[in-house]
Amino acid sequence: MRNVPEVCDTLVSTDDEAVAAIAREAGIRMPWLRPAELATDGATSVDVALHALDWYEKEKGAVDGLLLLQPTSPFRTRASIERGIDLFRSNNYRPVVSVSPALSHPMRCFRVEGGVLQPFVPDFCELVGSQDLPPAFVVNGAFYLVAPAHLRMNNSFYGTEAVALTMTDPDEGLDIDTEKDWADAESVVGARSKTA
Repeated sequence: MRNVPEVCDTLVSTDDEAVAAIAREAGIRMPWLRPAELATDGATSVDVALHALDWYEKEKGAVDGLLLLQPTSPFRTRASIERGIDLFRSNNYRPVVSVSPALSHPMRCFRVEGGVLQPFVPDFCELVGSQDLPPAFVVNGAFYLVAPAHLRMNNSFYGTEAVALTMTDPDEGLDIDTEKDWADAESVVGARSKTA
């Protein structure tokens, strides 16, 4: 986040000493290892963000916003980060969350109850063509920007008023959560190295 004037500081939250060492070598603030209770499958990104925010504001003073950039989204661009910050300011500091076009439209998704298909959306439109459905988006995990008061009050990056930072490049919206996602990321890196 160097050279983005609106970002006053960068902090890494991890429970892994090797990751912490890499962050320190890169000149990133690494004041502590993440507490054990925040390094479990049950800990949420909100819990981790609040822990870091509370420490930061106690040590360094109040901030206008907390920007969460998860390492599982390695292809987000600086241009999108700057666009997200602009959306945050121009929308009166409402939360900004990045989204990508949904690969499967929610009006065509089902759950299975007792072996029977039940639409997730009650207004399932079997006879409507895909081109006639309203655009649908999915949170891609690449960018979250929220005012500290909103995060503390709602315990959420969203609330009911989040502004969409739309990312249409599939690479930028790639969120590495599975082995297939990792393979997809390796393919992106390989393709980019061939064109560089």
